[in-house]
Amino acid sequence: MAFTSKNIFINLSVKDVNKSTNFFKELGFEFNPQFSDETASCMIISDNIFAMIMIEERFKGFSKKEIVDTTTSAEAILCFSAESRDQVDEIVNKALSSGGKSFSEPQDHGFMYIWGFQDLDGHLWEVAYMD
Repeated sequence: MAFTSKNIFINLSVKDVNKSTNFFKELGFEFNPQFSDETASCMIISDNIFAMIMIEERFKGFSKKEIVDTTTSAEAILCFSAESRDQVDEIVNKALSSGGKSFSEPQDHGFMYIWGFQDLDGHLWEVAYMD
């Protein structure tokens, strides 16, 4: 039998939890206060997908590895879906106007439209609409 998981939790290290939380609130995300405090906040991506945004000191408690320097390296590209091409543009433009940076140009593959941004800590995010 194949393994399937009911939930996905993405853990990201950040310099400032409040700034990162406010950045993602500007994009329209909500946060679960039950799993949030001064060292971490729980961003709700969907009913079953969450991003735990935590200060570096707390993140280090989960791994003995060095935290990636996102100014020179990429640890992953996190991609979430949008309801339309316009929503892709809207979210990425909000990210850029809220202090994020572009890391790719919009890509139109016919069946899929995708565009990406870097958050305040350099984590790479893509927003995709699939027809």
